[in-house]
Amino acid sequence: MKTVLMVAEKPSLAQSIAKILSRGNMSSHKGLNGACSVHKYTGTFAGQPVHFKMTSVCGHVMTLDFLGKYNKWDKVDPAELFSQAPTEKKEANPKLNMVKFLQVEGRGCDYVVLWLDCDKEGENICFEVLDAVLPVMNNAHNGEKTVFRARFSSITDTDICNAMTRLSEPDHNEALSVDARQELDLRIGCAFTRFQTKYFQGKYGDLDSSLISFGPCQTPTLGFCVERHDKIQSFKPETYWVLQAKVHTDKEESLLLDWDRVRVFDREIAQMFLNMTKLEKEAWVEATSRKEKAKQRPLALNTVEMLRVASSALGMGPQHAMQIAERLYTQGYISYPRTETTHYPENFDLKGSLRQQANHPYWADSVKQLLAEGINRPRKGHDAGDHPPITPMKSATEAELGGDAWRLYEYITRHFIATVSHDCKYLQSTISFRIGPEHFTCMGKTVISPGFTEIMPWQSVPLEESLPTCQKGDTFTVGEVKMLEKQTSPPDYLTEAELITLMEKHGIGTDASIPVHINNICQRNYVTVESGRRLKPTNLGIVLVHGYYKIDAELVLPTIRSAVEKQLNLIAQGKADYHQVLGHTLDIFKRKFHYFVDSIAGMDELMEVSFSPLAATGKPLSRCGKCHRFMKYIQAKPSRLHCSHCDETYTLPQNGTIKLYKELRCPLDDFELVLWSSGSRGKSYPLCPYCYNHPPFRDMKKGMGCNECTHPTCQHSLSMLGIGQCVECENGVLVLDPTSGPKWKVACNTCNVVAHCFENAHRVRVSADTCNTCEAALLDVDFNKAKSPLPGNETQHTGCIFCDPVFQELVELKHAASCHPMHRE
Repeated sequence: MKTVLMVAEKPSLAQSIAKILSRGNMSSHKGLNGACSVHKYTGTFAGQPVHFKMTSVCGHVMTLDFLGKYNKWDKVDPAELFSQAPTEKKEANPKLNMVKFLQVEGRGCDYVVLWLDCDKEGENICFEVLDAVLPVMNNAHNGEKTVFRARFSSITDTDICNAMTRLSEPDHNEALSVDARQELDLRIGCAFTRFQTKYFQGKYGDLDSSLISFGPCQTPTLGFCVERHDKIQSFKPETYWVLQAKVHTDKEESLLLDWDRVRVFDREIAQMFLNMTKLEKEAWVEATSRKEKAKQRPLALNTVEMLRVASSALGMGPQHAMQIAERLYTQGYISYPRTETTHYPENFDLKGSLRQQANHPYWADSVKQLLAEGINRPRKGHDAGDHPPITPMKSATEAELGGDAWRLYEYITRHFIATVSHDCKYLQSTISFRIGPEHFTCMGKTVISPGFTEIMPWQSVPLEESLPTCQKGDTFTVGEVKMLEKQTSPPDYLTEAELITLMEKHGIGTDASIPVHINNICQRNYVTVESGRRLKPTNLGIVLVHGYYKIDAELVLPTIRSAVEKQLNLIAQGKADYHQVLGHTLDIFKRKFHYFVDSIAGMDELMEVSFSPLAATGKPLSRCGKCHRFMKYIQAKPSRLHCSHCDETYTLPQNGTIKLYKELRCPLDDFELVLWSSGSRGKSYPLCPYCYNHPPFRDMKKGMGCNECTHPTCQHSLSMLGIGQCVECENGVLVLDPTSGPKWKVACNTCNVVAHCFENAHRVRVSADTCNTCEAALLDVDFNKAKSPLPGNETQHTGCIFCDPVFQELVELKHAASCHPMHRE
């Protein structure tokens, strides 16, 4: 029998799809990479019995990167990245061995069915999978078609089975548009980022960002936030005055009336109007009206609206909300969450989706009533030609989902029920009054039929007191007329929801990438998320945007990126040439880059006002080996040491604490050593600032501490403190941390394995002798007599931490699985 390989985008999706297609009659085993499972069953394909193998990838198989030296910031002029620097596709996650895994599973298969997500990224992954499996599959006979694409929008029996019967081909043009976007973002982003990061971090010490990044989408996103900040800063409040009248009804109730002139900005004129009305005793009814109005039910839900509501109403950041939505989709609770469409196709089974909710404890009554009375056809929205709107596919309870997943699911479900409900109808009553020569109005609303607001109560028409029944010519007693002084107020900082709206309006990013761009400007310390999920730009974000405006406004305005997005969409539609779009866009940005470099002094002038030069930043910590003066430790990201006398800056390990290491010096260059630590339960190691930046030996790389230094005699080096090969990774060595006593630690110098050992020992040394069994270095351990855990109250013991039964009881491994007989916490 022939074999059909089927590949989904995630392991959980592969399992769900295989379970549906095999009707649960399948066998499963883990693949060679340990991350993806393989599900096998038999069935029919193209009218013949076949073996099916269903497996998955974990997102993108490949990623685009520069070759060799072009990845090294110090060796290449960033300008070369626009055209001269060659790129290559590398495995996105080398540890997964995804290409090898796909080739093992694809070898000897006759057909491949691609079940990747049905969007442009999914189409791109299709061709990454094909590049891996086609060379090892059996050759096709007589031009037989062997590659198929399944298109689906939800993980339901109906949708999956329908997709299997209507297989098509992967779309190469859509995949090319993703390739183009990846290459543009890589070349443009890296060139600008490398230049401005090196330039500004070499001059200023308190930027508090490890990367001064630029992105063709990220920077306009930041631009929107700074534009709003500038409006707030330049806002000048103006004083204005309003008249407010109160009249009494027959029922001894009072009505507040709104002035038809709304407001005036001249106090004397407002006072004149007050004088003309305040002595009047009666308010005359000039006109009354009662109109039936409707508040429309919402359009069907797309990604951008879901993200807006998640941020503004549920308090979830866009990226977090998207991750939850993807999880709900893979578990079969909702349809595909990445869609621009707000219009249900004519053949969509709305009643079927609604019936799923008929027994839900929260909205069963509303659903049953809709099914009994007949659903209302959803409003006609926008059909982007991708996926149907986001729809609940099966019922779920709060206990089942919990936390944010339930809150998002509940909103999606209520929104869906609302789209097939009736509009909210209410009666709007208006009474127009005249007090003296001035006109005032009073309005009231009375709900006739709540419609969709029953299921979305937060959208309901606010309850207002019903107005008294009256007619033209009636009079009411004037209680008072007063003048109120008010001030115009500035706009507030952009909320995430408002930013998402602006990005969608200007074509910045896609429904899938918008959350990523917003997350990036937060991670880079360009904006902070304030209460109400408002985005307040930092000093660094403000100066960068103002600098771009000063040098080349198009770098930050949305216009140029919006034009590029349109070109990428044309590639996806087969209406534009991939190479021409790529070449033309890169040529534009290359010219802009050269102009930016030549004009950087303009941005630098703004930086000087907001940030301190390196020499004036930080606090003295350790001595320079060249001039023997104190170097300053700059704690703001990226943390580094700066010698103002030599005008040299030395990078340090990040995400930990740095302190002086006993005033000890490196034997090679006389620099004082510093100690990096990730915390009391984590790793720590000494390092020489000069060696860390300028490796002294050929077998060392930049960024290595003393725990990787191969100096043969230095007491801090790997040669003197190394014990044996790491129990988890291939290249690491377990090294004694000499600073960790009395809670001693042994840590890998490559991965995150840490072994806590010999608590309360007052001395631990690495012996020159090695273990006869595993060749690891032996340890000499001295305990205090009162606290010795050694048998027979012994205070000294020499042994191997891997093989010695006495030591095995005194060692616990953290962070990683062990292949040695160590104990884990």
